[in-house]
Amino acid sequence: MSSGNPSFFMEKRAVRRAFEQAAAAYETSAVLQDQVGAQLIERLDLVKLEPQWILDMGSGTGLQSRRLNRRYPRARLLALDLASNMLQQARRRKGWRQRQYFCQGDAENLPLATASIDLLYANMSIQWCNDLDQVLREFARVLRPGGLLMFSTLGPDTLKELRQAFVAVDDQPHVSHFIDMHDIGDALVRQGYEMPVLDVEHYQLTYAVVDDLLRDLRNIGATNAAAGRARGLLTPRRLQALRQAYEGFRADGRLPATYEVVYGHAWSSGPRA
Repeated sequence: MSSGNPSFFMEKRAVRRAFEQAAAAYETSAVLQDQVGAQLIERLDLVKLEPQWILDMGSGTGLQSRRLNRRYPRARLLALDLASNMLQQARRRKGWRQRQYFCQGDAENLPLATASIDLLYANMSIQWCNDLDQVLREFARVLRPGGLLMFSTLGPDTLKELRQAFVAVDDQPHVSHFIDMHDIGDALVRQGYEMPVLDVEHYQLTYAVVDDLLRDLRNIGATNAAAGRARGLLTPRRLQALRQAYEGFRADGRLPATYEVVYGHAWSSGPRA
């Protein structure tokens, strides 16, 4: 999310290009995304819902679509992603039941009919959008009244070590600014959702060297797409400065990478005027 700062405005073409390039290797590095997605699906145990149509928003290679497909075998499931290569990878995967569909599209302008979805599941995807209110407005439009929005996204502590280490390199944006849980809750209320529930969990991955973290981020498509980013690759000198700065976070022989994950769900009251 751009958080109102034009330097952090996401260039959608750059976002799409990064995910197109990451599609083939995505599932080998998307360990956290898979874990969060699985926990998000487990939270469906707390609600009574028999959806006819499910939208997996930002479906990627279909990791969670396949789980949703098995959980709700009678439902029709639409996997929608910004990157066509992600959808092509998803089609090749085994484990699909029938009633599975694929569509390329943007969360801020969904190519779907109004009031057509019963369950909208968005795992770790809305942080790649620029206008949270527009995204939630579109979700409300396609959800039927009484439909459920179930989502996870990233909070402001995400990759805080990497963000601080890059200060030693230059003053340009390298790590996205993510929206606070309370601001997300306010946006849900503004867009007319009912009974919103949000909570936060922190995860920490560890690496031997910072280069391994950067490689994982590339492999999942989480590269820098901010409008104010430095163009081109890191020079050897700047990469070495990043390595030295990140060493200050080493603990027990490993380099930490923190992720703040916001979980949420809310019920749709129907499209907003």
